[in-house]
Amino acid sequence: MNGYTGKFLDIDLTQGSCKDFTLDAARLKKFIGGSSLAASLYLERYNLHADPLAPENPLMIINGPLVGSGFPGSSRFAVAAKSPQTGIWGEAACGGNFGPELKKAGFDGIIITGASSSPVVLSIINGEAKISSAENLWGRDIYDVTDVLKKEDKGWKVLAIGPAGENLVKYAAIANDKAHFIGRTGLGAVMGSKKLKAVIVRGNQSPGKADEQKYKEIFKAAVQEIKESAFAESLHLMGSDAAMDLGMMTGDVPVKNWTSGGDFELSSKLSGPTMRETYLTRAHACANCPVACKRVVAVKDGPCLTEEGPGPEYETCCTFGTLIMNYDLAAVIKANELCNRYGMDTISAGATIAMAMELYEKGIVNRQKTDNLELTWGNMDAVFALLKKIAYREGWGDMLAEGSAAAARKLGGSAIDSAVHVKGLELPMHDPRGFHGMGLAYMMSNRGACHLQHAAMGMEQGMVSWPQLFAMKEDYDGKTSEGKALLVFNAENYGILGNSLSICHYLMYCLKPETVRDAFNAVTGFNFEFQDFLLCGARDWTLKRGINNLLGVSVKDDVLPKKILTPLTDGAASGSVPDMELLRNEYYAIRGLTAEGIPKEEKLRELGLEELRRKLYENK
Repeated sequence: MNGYTGKFLDIDLTQGSCKDFTLDAARLKKFIGGSSLAASLYLERYNLHADPLAPENPLMIINGPLVGSGFPGSSRFAVAAKSPQTGIWGEAACGGNFGPELKKAGFDGIIITGASSSPVVLSIINGEAKISSAENLWGRDIYDVTDVLKKEDKGWKVLAIGPAGENLVKYAAIANDKAHFIGRTGLGAVMGSKKLKAVIVRGNQSPGKADEQKYKEIFKAAVQEIKESAFAESLHLMGSDAAMDLGMMTGDVPVKNWTSGGDFELSSKLSGPTMRETYLTRAHACANCPVACKRVVAVKDGPCLTEEGPGPEYETCCTFGTLIMNYDLAAVIKANELCNRYGMDTISAGATIAMAMELYEKGIVNRQKTDNLELTWGNMDAVFALLKKIAYREGWGDMLAEGSAAAARKLGGSAIDSAVHVKGLELPMHDPRGFHGMGLAYMMSNRGACHLQHAAMGMEQGMVSWPQLFAMKEDYDGKTSEGKALLVFNAENYGILGNSLSICHYLMYCLKPETVRDAFNAVTGFNFEFQDFLLCGARDWTLKRGINNLLGVSVKDDVLPKKILTPLTDGAASGSVPDMELLRNEYYAIRGLTAEGIPKEEKLRELGLEELRRKLYENK
């Protein structure tokens, strides 16, 4: 099967067994790969109501067909499981080099169930899988464990968890070779619950392509498109943090736990150009990427000294910068390094601390509650101390390790008003008051608030328009809810494919849709048209929505937090709030959902989701 190895690994850590299995071409055409394929297997084969940290909750690591082809941006792979943080469908995607290496090792994916009684490592070398002891690695941070493993073989590509995953922090992350993170929804805790410290892969196989000559032509065209892309150039020069200055001007950047909207001193001190001028040592690229947007940084002196290593993305510069009123970029870099070493999602960690700072300012918590930490805005010494407490579940860190929504509910009273989340997942650092379509995209994202389960940000902010796909206008007023339901619907159907193919969203913004489609066809021989792609995207969204419905999600959960429905008094988004009811009602009609937010039977039949239809409508 071109584009696929045709083999998956089934790992049972309770039994200590490793077996191969295959999937038929019809399923692969229907779900393509990545998290979409993972969701189809989850629905049909596993107990949806198992506790996220129970042995029977599967941890699924799945590639897409472009992975291993060498196509620009095709380094990504998806990890999925029921989320410990949200209790619903959880997934995250990652770049780096693990995905292509897994394909070279002979597998399209790995499904891990059970739990070992002691720490283990899973190694996959040229088609052979083995489980071995990791007693000597348990307790080590992610940088340390990666270095130890690579001393044995520097060619190994490593997935690893740190202390946060071991201690079941609900937003624990998984790292690929220190620099690339499966960050959101707490999948590192699932790995930790299975006592799986690391997965290592190495291989030398070369996946086949249906039309090698056609692929070479498309590859050449793709490289040229990237060279001509101003977006790609900006990413290369300044990384994702290039968005900081413009974002502050357009009302996109959240400030002081979403209570303020305009602080240009903050954006100037924390921006991509500032990082480039002060702490950048070099750019770094994921496998098969000519853009090299990743930042490698070092802080060589001062109280925030850090060794050369992976630098913060835009999201992290907000969560440990603008969101907590920290003006010191070196301190952001230090907080990023600590999260990397402990293995924690920087969005959820920073947002949870921002909530704690607001609660401290309001007097809802005090130093007696916070283990004597003075959680004033911008106090980075307290932040560094609190990150360790969270990772090791010490003192007050134990409560905050549950995430902002769960911690606020436990505190009770008005604390929940300071938790900015959808379905238990903290918002990414893009303010829906500046761009109402993002608000709807957050509401309807199947893993909770997310900016990567769609292409709404690029479409609404004018970075992309894709008239080949959608008969829609190219320019949108961000601060209006009119017409945004159709935008988000289309943005999901195309953008979500990045998590199936698997290809970087940034590269999808740089490439023509025809180029992506033609590359997919040249690799697989499937001969998809655009409508086939969009149908797969709609099927993906609806499948995951149906899984969430089976887990209790309904219209009551498709809401924005109080902070986002409260207008700002300053900044570019001042006075603007999304019309939540309008957005949701129009979207439900377009997506084919009932008033309760469940896919209609006729929509499920149309999308070929018979198993989901049966479970939603016949097995009540």
